[in-house]
Amino acid sequence: MTYALIVLPFLVVAVIVTLASAVRPRFGERLRASTLTAIVLVILTAVFDNLMIAADLFTYPAHLISGIRVGLAPIEDFAYPLAAAFMVPAVRSLLSPRAADATDPEPES
Repeated sequence: MTYALIVLPFLVVAVIVTLASAVRPRFGERLRASTLTAIVLVILTAVFDNLMIAADLFTYPAHLISGIRVGLAPIEDFAYPLAAAFMVPAVRSLLSPRAADATDPEPES
């Protein structure tokens, strides 16, 4: 099994969960925050994966990766931070209780 096939389910679940969270309030705001987070995580992944691979902490068998690399890091390594950046906030929004309907009267004190 290749690394691309291993990460594919994570990306599919991230897309499904993120789209499912579109019905929750502040979806656009959450999507912008997730995009910024994804950019930061991809940069950090590029830096630290390259450092760890250069230090020979781990390697990737050539026949299990696509061959596309960012420095020394295979492109497949970037799927996990992307999935996490979008899926974690989406899951949180789906698991948090729904806000009271705006038409409900204010509770009395």
